Amino acid sequence: MIEFQEMEVPKVDAIIETMSTQSQVVLPKIAQVRMARLENRTAKIGVIGLGYVGLPLSLLLSEAGFKVTGFDIDTKKVTDLEAGRSYIFRIPAEEIQSARKQGFKATADFAGLSDQDAIIMCVPTPLTEHREPDLSYVENTAKAAAPWLQEGQLVVLESTTYPGTTEDLMIPILEAENRNGLKVQSQGAVAEHGVFYVAFSPEREDPGNTTVARHNIPKVVGGHEEIATELAAVMYEGIFTRSVRVSSTRAAEMTKLLENIYRCVNIALVNELKVLALKMGMDIWEVIDAAATKPFGFHPFYPGPGLGGHCIPIDPFYLSWKAKEYDFNTRFIELAGEVNEAMPAHVVQYVAKGLNQNKKALNGSRILMLGMAYKKDIDDLRESPSLTVIELLREQGAEVQYNDPYFPTVGRGRHYNLNMTCTPLDDLGQYDCVLIMTDHTDYDYKDIVSKSKLVVDSRNATKGIKSDKIVRC
Repeated sequence: MIEFQEMEVPKVDAIIETMSTQSQVVLPKIAQVRMARLENRTAKIGVIGLGYVGLPLSLLLSEAGFKVTGFDIDTKKVTDLEAGRSYIFRIPAEEIQSARKQGFKATADFAGLSDQDAIIMCVPTPLTEHREPDLSYVENTAKAAAPWLQEGQLVVLESTTYPGTTEDLMIPILEAENRNGLKVQSQGAVAEHGVFYVAFSPEREDPGNTTVARHNIPKVVGGHEEIATELAAVMYEGIFTRSVRVSSTRAAEMTKLLENIYRCVNIALVNELKVLALKMGMDIWEVIDAAATKPFGFHPFYPGPGLGGHCIPIDPFYLSWKAKEYDFNTRFIELAGEVNEAMPAHVVQYVAKGLNQNKKALNGSRILMLGMAYKKDIDDLRESPSLTVIELLREQGAEVQYNDPYFPTVGRGRHYNLNMTCTPLDDLGQYDCVLIMTDHTDYDYKDIVSKSKLVVDSRNATKGIKSDKIVRC
């Protein structure tokens, strides 16, 4: 809780004591006004980017009582939200409609940013074809927001990126292109006028996770200086159980990368061990489950057909790229990337192996892929290994169709142009191979195995089912 007290120092109106360091932070009047609104949840908050991160965040803020406006250049998203419709499967339309009743609105007009107490940017940070950071979304969003900045506003970047992005890329744009001649509050003397505040707070969305409530996930916050840290921390404490304050935007940026690199490296480890276990005639899932019974020193990670999602396949390479600036090679990251990127080809190899056992060639075979999403029970295609496997199978002359209850169609994305339609699970016997790429709980795997000629399982979805038709990879 923030406590204000009078001081005799001229132009200094308050001191706040941080929960994390117990250090004293000078809070000028322009920040006091924003802080008071954030504390009593009457603040107006603008969220830029209404995708898998920005929309859930907007709904949490709205539910907590904040006055939320969502901004997006995609007018279809804006139209859907204004009509109370959802375009993300795991977010029911009722949640949108409830937020609308609380005052949530969506717009493509960035002029509305001038009326906000805080602005949160949740935009994509993909990789280029050469595996270099593509910060065009962050850059363009900063340019779009800068003209509307007002004195005392808080700007928070949530997009995952390399350490230094907030300070070296975003802040210079915000300073150069705002119309009021504002500057970011520096780490030196506290300004009474003419400044805005900047922080970084990495998103920690985990689509499909039903075991941890979103509001129970601690929020890491690092400001460009201490006032920004406190403003951001108090804002997020309005919707999350707690904020974890770190010393800088760079520390917060690095925290997110460490979280994802940790997962990337460990998934690569079990993927490599899976390949070895297959050669040795062993079940790696059985081994992992047995090891997971150890109550200390071990956390289970599970193999798969490749990495997917908005984080693990991409974020480690942001640090790998940045490390080159310091003449440093991130060997663990590079090796993990090589192992994980080889998994789609590994799956295709086992499809060919299974077909060969049935005296069929991959060229000309009819294959039904089960699951397009990168993980089970979600409608998220980002970086899904299924997309890569389809391309590899087609290159080998296979005819590929798919079934996924979350995707009636799959059209065009940044790295693919499939234009496919979901095939019903009728007459599975017409396919030479049924390939399980995503282990959705909707599927009856026992029934699928019984009706198929060949089932190649990349997810251990057929665990406990005994059949000569199953090839586990």
